[in-house]
Amino acid sequence: MHIRSTSIDVLFVNWRDVAHPEGGGSERYVHRIAEGLAASGLRVSMFCAAHDRAPAEETVGGVRIVRRGGRLGVYPRALLHVLRHRPRMVVDVQNGLPFSSSLVTRQPVVVLVHHVHREQWPIVFGRIGGAIGWWVESVLAPRIYRRCRYVTVSGATAEELGTLGIAPDRVTVVPNGVEPPFAVTAARSVQPRLVVLGRLVPHKRVEHAVDVLARLQDRWPGLRLSIVGQGWWEAELRARAEALGVAELVEFHGFLDEQAKHEELARAWVQLCPSVKEGWGLVVTEAGGHRVPTVGYRSAGGLRESILDGRTGVLVDDLEEMTEAVHRLLTDGPARLLMGEAAARHAAAYSWAASVSGFAGALSAAVRGSAAVPVLQDVDRLLVAHVEGVGTDRGLDADDSGDPEHGSSAEREERSDERLHSVTRFRKGRRRSVTVEAPRMLHNTAPTTTPSAQA
Repeated sequence: MHIRSTSIDVLFVNWRDVAHPEGGGSERYVHRIAEGLAASGLRVSMFCAAHDRAPAEETVGGVRIVRRGGRLGVYPRALLHVLRHRPRMVVDVQNGLPFSSSLVTRQPVVVLVHHVHREQWPIVFGRIGGAIGWWVESVLAPRIYRRCRYVTVSGATAEELGTLGIAPDRVTVVPNGVEPPFAVTAARSVQPRLVVLGRLVPHKRVEHAVDVLARLQDRWPGLRLSIVGQGWWEAELRARAEALGVAELVEFHGFLDEQAKHEELARAWVQLCPSVKEGWGLVVTEAGGHRVPTVGYRSAGGLRESILDGRTGVLVDDLEEMTEAVHRLLTDGPARLLMGEAAARHAAAYSWAASVSGFAGALSAAVRGSAAVPVLQDVDRLLVAHVEGVGTDRGLDADDSGDPEHGSSAEREERSDERLHSVTRFRKGRRRSVTVEAPRMLHNTAPTTTPSAQA
């Protein structure tokens, strides 16, 4: 049967794009992956919601971006877009609600999930609305995508997907990459300074950072809190600061461009990440690039991997522990500086080149598992070439050799703490099992593979 040719090799359907007023780390991830795939020679497009900060259509970084519909209207419009343009592969970004693109195409669909929203649903939509949303995410979506492969950004999210009935062999973990540290002119603040970076929405719990400031103001009279980001929860946060008597100690910067954001990070002593849930926590490694340790909640999931507890930051269980952890870091300057240095080394171990390579491998696996292989052979060849040719850039500091046997003592300790994972790579129609060192996967470097028996 003849199938009409298409001008799209890979189509990303996403709720928001990186230019959206509510865009954040997850949108950054999608854009960097899409741009990396486009750079490898694929024709990549993205469909997302319209907004007033960007035109209806444009090409950015080699990726064609089409914006239609609003917060909910983007979902049916995306399905129509898939039907009309018939892309050879769809990356369905499930941000709680599924696009359900697998219902309207016979081509491979890969589902990208940054984190599971169990805790966020009732916070944003209340008890009844939250229960409905959670049913859609936890029951309906896994059935819709029952034949699809998944990509997620952390082992914590992969484990949660397993509780929804998604088999581990259908999930590939591809962590966030990190931009090279921005050159900044700002110096570390003379007075102690905390920073929070992210959207101002309830589930980010920025009010916990305001509470920490209020609890420590007597012990640290010069302490200030810098809040970078915007969102509809800002009025509540300002009211909280007023009620606690610390309004003059809190700086609301709103949205900052990349340069200004990094200048603000460079001024901070400690970053707080009090979010209910994070798939990974890109802000952790961004702050780490400026030698700023992060204190965050262990229950947030992905922070258990982006923060190496006690080495690059501190994981805590509640507000009391967060307050005391911040106090200790402010008090013990040498320990804080050592932790910041470790945070910088940890952040440098991640690169977007390796993330794109890992994502391309997941797409190639989806192609090989699809009945549409004859149609997708040329796409798969590009993906395989990308897997083999990209990802060797480790983004290490200049004094890091890149040799696992010659890393720092902290890095060697981290490697010894991890176990081996198994993944599957598909190439030239054959399936072989390979074993990959977990630290290399978690550090987002090119894995060393050892072939085992053919499946």
